[in-house]
Amino acid sequence: MSDARRQAQREIAFCESVLAKGGLTVLTETLRDAADVSVWTHYPKDDVFDPQTGAQWFYHSHPADDPEGKMEHGHYHCFVRPQGTTGPIHHLVAVGVDSFGKLKRLFTVNQWVVGDDWLDAGPTIALLENFDVHMPRPSYLVNRWLTAVLAAHDDEVRALIHERDRTLAAHRPEGDIAVRDDRSLEVTSELLI
Repeated sequence: MSDARRQAQREIAFCESVLAKGGLTVLTETLRDAADVSVWTHYPKDDVFDPQTGAQWFYHSHPADDPEGKMEHGHYHCFVRPQGTTGPIHHLVAVGVDSFGKLKRLFTVNQWVVGDDWLDAGPTIALLENFDVHMPRPSYLVNRWLTAVLAAHDDEVRALIHERDRTLAAHRPEGDIAVRDDRSLEVTSELLI
């Protein structure tokens, strides 16, 4: 295991332990300023964006069909905007958590899901190192945790992005629709944690 990966795992554990001291989780911190939580709504409302790195993310929850919290509550969509807020936005990966804020899965999505500016695997992977969020809101610990999750699973995220492109290349949509617009294909690669 690389030193960078070990450091990222320590960062994940540190963020989770500091939050736990206060009876909090990554998820409760993400949603702390929300008056109520509505499915598919972005939290925070205007996303988190680090102007120095171009890293951006938002969280949204799923319909409540798992009262014991064993399944995914929702996920963080992670992006990079290398030219700032007015430039193109590129989706890297989504990070799914359960209702206790515990990491459940990493996955990629088809372009129609997030409406990003498409890049093939190589240029997308080149942006991974830019996902480094140092912002105070909604929580510095959440921002550092999410940055560390991507760093700790760098090899896996790279593999998921490559698999995303292979899935799209192999997919044959019905009718006259472009593969990246085919709503029958949402998740293009996935790793359960």
